Amino acid sequence: MRIRKFILFVLPWFCLFPAANSIAQSSDGQTSDATAKLSKPRHSKPDFNREIYYKNRLEFSLESGWLPINIPFVYDVFVGDGYNMTPLKYTLVPILASLRWHVNDIGGPWILRGNFDFTFSGPITAIPRGPETRYFVFIFGIRRNFVHRNWRIVPYFDERGGIGDINAKEPLGVQFAQGQNLTFTYNMGSGVRYNFNPRYSITAGVNYMHISNGYLSQPTYTNYGINVYGPMFGMDIRLGKPPRDASQ
Repeated sequence: MRIRKFILFVLPWFCLFPAANSIAQSSDGQTSDATAKLSKPRHSKPDFNREIYYKNRLEFSLESGWLPINIPFVYDVFVGDGYNMTPLKYTLVPILASLRWHVNDIGGPWILRGNFDFTFSGPITAIPRGPETRYFVFIFGIRRNFVHRNWRIVPYFDERGGIGDINAKEPLGVQFAQGQNLTFTYNMGSGVRYNFNPRYSITAGVNYMHISNGYLSQPTYTNYGINVYGPMFGMDIRLGKPPRDASQ
């Protein structure tokens, strides 16, 4: 009885083998097509971001912000200060006209995938809150664009620094104001860029701005500095024509 049951169980499988072989032989073309589909690269759709982020791309950028939040100097730990703040509060309104130069193509692993651009800016900063009223400066720096395949929204992080001129008021007797006109600035920001197409994009993020004279006014006048942050918004426009192989 057990032998009979075993034969009845195994026999259908032996019957299926010839049928499976004949199906495989008759559909040889279909099998090869399926194998070809499986062997195709995971990303068959071209990455349109390669038409936006590529080596030697030039852009004009216009940004503006409202920076009303006062904080201590973020690098006080490295200069020996104690993250102290003065009673004097500032609000800065920077307007930045910039030239962006993309120095490489998209590259890098996974979450770090992207490219770098060098930024050269000529900001004019109004000071609606604070004893000084304006700040002129030239700054330059670098931005990392985190570019994922076919994402229109691209996160970024940038740092910029430079030298400028402020109408300092501490020499005129205003306590906690700036000690001299010649000053240095440091900017650090992060946000996202949205690309409408390969030519036009907009940005939104948060920017930190530091202004001080690097202790050059001491001991005559104390170097208090300005440290503020707030939202920034901007737009980017490609200059010139893209290279023919930008989309490759």
